[in-house]
Amino acid sequence: MLNPFPELLTFVFFAPFLLRLALGVLFLDFGRHTLMKGRVEHGLLFEALGLKQGTRYAVVLGSIELIIAVMFILGLYTQIAALVGLVLSLSAYYLKGKHGAHIEHRRHLFFLTAIISLSLLLSGAGAFAFDLPL
Repeated sequence: MLNPFPELLTFVFFAPFLLRLALGVLFLDFGRHTLMKGRVEHGLLFEALGLKQGTRYAVVLGSIELIIAVMFILGLYTQIAALVGLVLSLSAYYLKGKHGAHIEHRRHLFFLTAIISLSLLLSGAGAFAFDLPL
């Protein structure tokens, strides 16, 4: 079957850029929430997992989320950020099922961020990035 809008395929290089921006904004929100309002909730989650001083782990998690958000937005080491984002998203998806009271966001959001992360891991950064395609 023919593509109904073949002219738009000229802009295929911009699709990962849009995914990067969306994921960057989401992880920016995740990190902000983890470091601000959700620090206690995430700390309780880590303590429920058997880790002492859970708020320290929450600070580390929030910092990682903010760092990969910046990496996504800038297009800097995008595939590494995508791999870390994929692991975080799949972990959050699993933990939401086990310890749902400690995680504010819904499971489908973590599934979506995992799929977008996997897509960026496979496709690369796209346009307007510091990463250069080989």
